[in-house]
Amino acid sequence: MAKQAEQSATLRKQWFAIYTKPRWEKKIDAVLIRKGVNSWCPIQKTERFWSDRKKIIDEPLFRSYVFVHIDATERATVLSTAGVLNFVYYLGKPAIIRDEEIEIIKNYLGEKGAVLSVISAEGYREETKVLVNHGVFMGNEGTVIRGGKKKVYVRLESLGQVMVVEFPTEFISPVL
Repeated sequence: MAKQAEQSATLRKQWFAIYTKPRWEKKIDAVLIRKGVNSWCPIQKTERFWSDRKKIIDEPLFRSYVFVHIDATERATVLSTAGVLNFVYYLGKPAIIRDEEIEIIKNYLGEKGAVLSVISAEGYREETKVLVNHGVFMGNEGTVIRGGKKKVYVRLESLGQVMVVEFPTEFISPVL
């Protein structure tokens, strides 16, 4: 009975993130779709400026990542695709992305004027201007004085005084 439950779990389709070569996201998405794999590369329109013109381009939301909705039997097909480096792992296993998380991203990207900024946890460099989105200091802008993976130290200048406050990275976002 347990073996049968385990077997049905491996044949159930789930979302996984795959790590790709840089700037290969859209190519890999197209190749996987041609192979019959349910693949999704979230794209958003971005305005780019050059010295002589500006242009609206489709840019992957997550650099070097593509999402696939597969079962265990399709893993080899995905990994054998040129440009796919590996699955994204969490705790020694390919990371499973919940259906709800994929739907949230899809719904948001479907909204008119939606713009998402994705920054890795290590993306907060010193002197980056940030906005506090949670907690007692919500709505205040500050400057990163020391960044890290889980916590960031932000200088908040209010009332003519300088406060240095430690925030979890999910409490802040860059000021664009």
